Amino acid sequence: AGQLSGGEQQMLALARALLQQPDVLLIDELSMGLAPVIVEAILPVLRQVAAERGTSVILVEQHVHLALGIADRAIVLVKGRIHLEDRASALTADLGRLEAAYMGE
Repeated sequence: AGQLSGGEQQMLALARALLQQPDVLLIDELSMGLAPVIVEAILPVLRQVAAERGTSVILVEQHVHLALGIADRAIVLVKGRIHLEDRASALTADLGRLEAAYMGE
């Protein structure tokens, strides 16, 4: 793995985690080190594989629009406390609420 780029290491770590067939998979900043086009390709596949295996995924992601595209629910934390929680589709339809939550309003 020492010869792999950061993005390749990230994809390898995800593949290794999925091979274990966990009940819950926690992914922190999947997009870090990956080209946006790769992230856009991986997220729908991740959702499909997780659904097929019955794996719940908790995704922490700075690129909210990408995460909302595959999520069932979204939670915004402020100082470790839930500030906003709703269905991803509801937040996608009302980005003003989401932006206000990010601004601490």
